[in-house]
Amino acid sequence: MKSKLIALAVSGLIASTSSQATSLNKTEIDNVFSEIKSTSPGCSVGVIKDGKLIHKAGYGLANMELNVPLDGSHVHRIASVSKQFTGMAVILLADEGKIDLNADIRKYLPELRDYKESVTINAMLGHFSGMGDYDFVDAELDKDALKLKSTMGGEFRLGKEDYLTIEEFYDYVKTVPLRNKPNEDFRYSNYAYFLLSMLVERVSGESLRDYSETRIFRPLGMSNTFFSDEPTEIVRNRADGYSKNNEGEYFTNMTNLFWVGDGGLHTTVEDMAKWDAYFYNPTLGKEPKKLLAQFMQPNNAEITIEGRKYANGQFIGEKSGIEIVYHSGGWLGTVTNYERIPEKNYASIVFCNDTSVDIAELVGGLRKLVL
Repeated sequence: MKSKLIALAVSGLIASTSSQATSLNKTEIDNVFSEIKSTSPGCSVGVIKDGKLIHKAGYGLANMELNVPLDGSHVHRIASVSKQFTGMAVILLADEGKIDLNADIRKYLPELRDYKESVTINAMLGHFSGMGDYDFVDAELDKDALKLKSTMGGEFRLGKEDYLTIEEFYDYVKTVPLRNKPNEDFRYSNYAYFLLSMLVERVSGESLRDYSETRIFRPLGMSNTFFSDEPTEIVRNRADGYSKNNEGEYFTNMTNLFWVGDGGLHTTVEDMAKWDAYFYNPTLGKEPKKLLAQFMQPNNAEITIEGRKYANGQFIGEKSGIEIVYHSGGWLGTVTNYERIPEKNYASIVFCNDTSVDIAELVGGLRKLVL
């Protein structure tokens, strides 16, 4: 499945650099989501201003079969917004002295194929490792590349029809060649972030799920946040995912693939508000402020993506001289976005379980309204 919604457009992000915070009218925020019907899936939404979660709400249904409405408290799979938590886990490993971010990944995962180039952990964090993405899952670039087949020998359907365990997927990914030389340009790679989850597991002796629970989520009080690496577990209060077919009819669109790192994080609006608070009052690591500064440092200041930079699972852009930090995500029936505008002490959280919504328009509508 190709990575979607990698870069949310930053045009029109801020109406004016002199915008002042105004009193928030709940009805005005509700109007931003007025196109979402109460009988269709929709979005869980949070708006944070000056350190407070000033708006938490749900629009549409969490489950169409049972007619359960979203109320802002549901657990969502947040797709690629997960990457910043993987990035933080890797930074914490380095903070503990267990890895060198500038070392070749094969120092820690020697069973990976010989790339004939040094591929550093930092390059993987910043998407300039040269690694490919899911659109290369069945590529035959050389004789060593594995072409996946379905259980019946046909085309492999990456998503919800065919199933791979974490171990099986790792056995595949470690054979995949680079798509281009490292350190040359930005090439978004879910493979790289999956391999970072294997790095965490190998070096710490814990799964990414367990490591992030003890080092990130529990210290920050994020009690409803976890990397879901077990396809059969029961996730209470989960919002199911939906998409539309060519006739415009909804269908359930959930995944049965549960490797993590590139995605897989499940969380709520309230827990994301606690993550947002961390950026203003850092508490993780040996020297919290120093570690946060490292986390916000672009992995390669020389490589830009249409004027933006990338820092450990976060895009950093600018509009009218104001910095915007964000990441979006999309996977089967999920489309998500989390953005921060530090100068304005503002953030928005939009987790949707309907891929037919225009999330860029919704996020932009919130931004203009609040700022």
